[in-house]
Amino acid sequence: MAAITGQQFLDRLRQNPPTLYIDGQRVEDPTTHPATRNMCRSLAGLYDLQHDPALRDKLTYEEGGERYAMSLLIPRTKEDLARIGEAHRIRANYSLGFLGRAPDYMNANVMAAGAGAEYFNQCSASVPGSEKRDFAANMRRYYEFVREHDLCLTHALTNPQVNRAKLASELPDPYIALGVVEEREEGIVVRGARMMATLPIADEILIFPSTVLKENADKSRYAMGFAIPTNTPGLSFQCREPFDIGRDPEDHPLGSRFDEQDAFVIFDDVLVPWERVFLLYDVELANKAYAATDAVLHMAYQVVNLKIAKTEAFLGTAQSIVNAIGSGGFQHVQSKVAEIIILLEIMKALEVAAVAGAAVNEYGVMTPARGPLDAARNYYPGVYARLPELLQLLGASGIIMMPGKADREGPLGPQIQKYLQAGNASAEDRLKLFRLAWDMSMSSFGGRQSLYEKFFFGDPVRMHSALYEVYDKAPYVKRIQAFLKRSGKPQEVTV
Repeated sequence: MAAITGQQFLDRLRQNPPTLYIDGQRVEDPTTHPATRNMCRSLAGLYDLQHDPALRDKLTYEEGGERYAMSLLIPRTKEDLARIGEAHRIRANYSLGFLGRAPDYMNANVMAAGAGAEYFNQCSASVPGSEKRDFAANMRRYYEFVREHDLCLTHALTNPQVNRAKLASELPDPYIALGVVEEREEGIVVRGARMMATLPIADEILIFPSTVLKENADKSRYAMGFAIPTNTPGLSFQCREPFDIGRDPEDHPLGSRFDEQDAFVIFDDVLVPWERVFLLYDVELANKAYAATDAVLHMAYQVVNLKIAKTEAFLGTAQSIVNAIGSGGFQHVQSKVAEIIILLEIMKALEVAAVAGAAVNEYGVMTPARGPLDAARNYYPGVYARLPELLQLLGASGIIMMPGKADREGPLGPQIQKYLQAGNASAEDRLKLFRLAWDMSMSSFGGRQSLYEKFFFGDPVRMHSALYEVYDKAPYVKRIQAFLKRSGKPQEVTV
């Protein structure tokens, strides 16, 4: 099948709908349900881009006479990596960067894990050569399976927020956190819940090892990695309140199209076939899986390209507001737009540096440099809140006084056209623009985006701590020590 079309994606969702619950009811068909149908259509449009003649060679690659999603290409050169980055940005531009968990995000994970599959055979529960329990072979086959069927994946990493002061095994029920209940001849049985599955409107869920397991034992029921279809018996997704409330896209230009949904995932004694298991019981292997396979870097590379597209959208919206109301001559306005430009150029520079410093890892995969990516994923969550604030400051009361499409077509339509026009835009064009700014910065959709960006890659303090631990600071300390040992006389400086 290889690279699919949007219609094929929708047909697959209808035939095998994920087990979603929204507003107390089961979603029988996500392609027609009011809360999910627009997101399904948006995802379908994303898949259709692969078949656009102008984008086909940028979003897919050919191998063995078939076309596959570019995000599943195993990069062997810096040129490959640059092609993947361009594909990430094209896909991100489709949603102005507001679709955080588009399929190419998990594709990056599966690609890196598939290429580094031998890592998983270090697990004591793996049986190399076994048809079902060879975890490395399972991981490689799963990568091929995702590639061949162009699957849309979701994932969930963390345990429910019950009591962060206790281990999962110390909670009132040891299966509040997802854990292995038993082994059977056909597979493992798992029970519990995971947070947070973004984009549950997907074909499969990948439960990959968490990077923050705290269990002290060498063998833990909470350490696991596997993938199963989203309609597997016993598996269900409890979704949050939808942000797509059925309004016209002119009124909610982002919320009506790109509410990717978030859910917590419930596993009620779910059977996972052995051939779908990639890791089991080993806490140390689980905690190092993302770093050891470099999946974290390929996922971060997708994220940086996504954030570039999102920041470009903020810049375009901000300048459009300035153009519409004629405020560009004021220095305080120029200063605000300049802030966005600086943020954007920093992110672009970090992406360039990640590719320039890329190197082949032990699995033969050209991997982007860690330093720039770690900087980007620690920097952006801290500065993102300023982007919606800048739109609010530039738009001021204009982002509040925004009659909707029905109002513009109603009895007071002529008055709206008269009193809400802008110096360089009709009332209709001005209101469409300002409603986009509102959906980016102030609506429930925009508010969720702000929280999402704060924790996209994890708790900011833990992220900073991790950066401190992995960053090689020794050369700079050595330079300072050498400087302090110099005599007071001028001398030649060694580099």
